[in-house]
Amino acid sequence: MSDHFSGPRALAGPAGDITDIWVFPSPQRPDHLVLAMGVQPAATPGAHFSEAITCRFRLRPLTISGASFPFAPEAEELVIDCGFDAPRPAGSNGTVVQDGWCKAPSGETVRFVVGDAQGASGDGVRVYAGERADPFFLDVSAWLESVQAGQLKFNERGTNAVAGLNLLGIVVEIDTRPWVQAGRGPLFGVVAETIAAGPLPIRIERFGRPEIKNFLLAQKGFDKVNLEIELRDLYNLEDAFHMSGDYRPAYAARIDANLAVYDRLDGKTDWELGPDGRHLLTDLLLDDYMVVDVSKPFATDSYFEIENAALAGRAHQTCGGRWLDDDAMDTMFTFMLGGVDGARISDGVDAPWSPASTTFPYFASPNPNPPAGVAVPVAPEHVA
Repeated sequence: MSDHFSGPRALAGPAGDITDIWVFPSPQRPDHLVLAMGVQPAATPGAHFSEAITCRFRLRPLTISGASFPFAPEAEELVIDCGFDAPRPAGSNGTVVQDGWCKAPSGETVRFVVGDAQGASGDGVRVYAGERADPFFLDVSAWLESVQAGQLKFNERGTNAVAGLNLLGIVVEIDTRPWVQAGRGPLFGVVAETIAAGPLPIRIERFGRPEIKNFLLAQKGFDKVNLEIELRDLYNLEDAFHMSGDYRPAYAARIDANLAVYDRLDGKTDWELGPDGRHLLTDLLLDDYMVVDVSKPFATDSYFEIENAALAGRAHQTCGGRWLDDDAMDTMFTFMLGGVDGARISDGVDAPWSPASTTFPYFASPNPNPPAGVAVPVAPEHVA
């Protein structure tokens, strides 16, 4: 499910489990970019952020070269860190509050109170953190059934696997004009990470595009090179802008194999493999960062448009990135199964259980009575 429960470590430590990221120009504040991250899938009422974890956004300026997006060197990177204090008592009725901080690329630190819908503001940056509705939507069971059967099993009306669930959300809205004036952008690659706080900042998870891990790396049965190896924990440790040359071939073999199988689920093949068995999309997807153009206005359905345009050899028209209610999964099914500019493929779930707002902090309010249990999806091991 996007990046929920994306490996054994995520299941063992949900506080550091990134569910998703969303990146989009502010709908109401021109020249501001919104960066949003969800952690702790299936958060229960009263859940708190871990003070042992730093939540990080990293941005690199990009260029377009054919169907790839080379990124700028490390010196050009922009980093936004958010961290949290331990919850503290607030009054005599047993309630607690949690404070947090956000450090912007300028070096300014903004303090905020978790759960305050107004957030807190500093010079060019506004921050919110708290429990909110999970905006992801997908018929997970129908997708797994499709892979098992070797053909699409989507229904006209699907069942959203995360309906009613909450997460802990972080929203940073930041002025991009200083970046552009300094010659950075307007095209950026964005990655979210959870990092162990303290003197040894070990990467716990990282996220660029939805379902790279849970769709393209979780399924083992088609990969004849790494048949029994769980790759997602290794992948989470990787730096998205400096991937290990030692493990990249293993990730590529897994994605090559799975993309080839998924392409046939609609009864035809739209992506011809190279003579070496490589899939055209693999290297693009392994450059695993959200691509956004801050010079373009807010759009509700722009996920992967920039990449799709590059694959088609034309100029992109939208901001790219990903809005909270963008049906990114239908977009993903379409390009995986239908090729560049293919006919739309839908899982029958077209919107989240609670729509997002176009005003800060964007996430819908949390469900006060979320489902008690969550079934973790398991990838089928073979096609029938």
